[in-house]
Amino acid sequence: MIRFECDYTEGAHPRIMEALMRTNMEQTKGYGEDEHCEHARELIREKCGSADADVHFLVGGTQTNMTVIAAALRPHQGVICAESGHINVHETGAVEATGHKVLALPSADGKITAVQIKALCEEHFQDDSFEHMVQPGMVYISNPTENGTLYNKKELQAISEACKAYGIPLFLDGARLGYGLMAEGNDITLQDLAQYCDVFYIGGTKVGALFGEAVVITNNALKKDFRYYIKQKGGMLAKGRLLGIQFEELFRDDLYMEISAHADRLAMKIKKAFEEKHIPFAYDSVTNQQFPILTYEMAMTLAKKYSFSMNEAELKKGPAKVRFCTSWATKEENVEELVSDIQKL
Repeated sequence: MIRFECDYTEGAHPRIMEALMRTNMEQTKGYGEDEHCEHARELIREKCGSADADVHFLVGGTQTNMTVIAAALRPHQGVICAESGHINVHETGAVEATGHKVLALPSADGKITAVQIKALCEEHFQDDSFEHMVQPGMVYISNPTENGTLYNKKELQAISEACKAYGIPLFLDGARLGYGLMAEGNDITLQDLAQYCDVFYIGGTKVGALFGEAVVITNNALKKDFRYYIKQKGGMLAKGRLLGIQFEELFRDDLYMEISAHADRLAMKIKKAFEEKHIPFAYDSVTNQQFPILTYEMAMTLAKKYSFSMNEAELKKGPAKVRFCTSWATKEENVEELVSDIQKL
């Protein structure tokens, strides 16, 4: 079976595995206070163009989202996101389990707009009974989104300005950030994220690392006591150097960008193959996630050889979206084989 269902089926990039083995018997301080973590922080600050940013390493995306949001919000506040947002759909209510309601906005493509954010905030504060309702206290977006779509710089700037107008922080989930940064047509850089977001994270788990996410905090108000929250929420790794070593390698010689571009390039080959068969897509994604709309027969034919994300019950009702996902480790020959089979549909 050739797997295209997610971008974390493999372990880690060989350079990371080599670095972990090479440093295996080193004795260092724990909990991310070692020299490898500090060096990784320096590399990330340099790439972000933000010398005073706080950088923290957590073990996974769910812990990161839950921890950042819990640290930023007061008990009576909730977090705004798209209805398809990861924190609203795929984290088993982790954010709401910490006592913070997710305030979901409708979205056709996985993105939300500054206009929507302003409207929600206005609706809340202009209601005579606003103190009886959950207060919007933060905005959460992801880039790429759950649907593989991207924000552009103008959209990001507008959202940032809306957040500032209402005094609420902007948090960007970057679990697949590399695939967004290296996508064709993307005009957002790490420096832009540091400028427009109060906090964001650089995903490692889905982009070449064994595990780990790097949280970048630029808002001074959010920096205070953040390590307390990491520990309390179960995101602090005792052997923290394992995270630092991985991000040292990812941000040495632009490895992070290089392997992300590889995944995007192969995803575009898959996209082109479906397009040439006049198969429509649920979303116009230029990243490593592609969502063609297949008939049940098409999906079952491909499923004999390939693993990809689908809802068989939905497919039985009629054509439905499925997801093919490439990664930093996807093999060119496997994509060529898939393309050949798509052409035979």
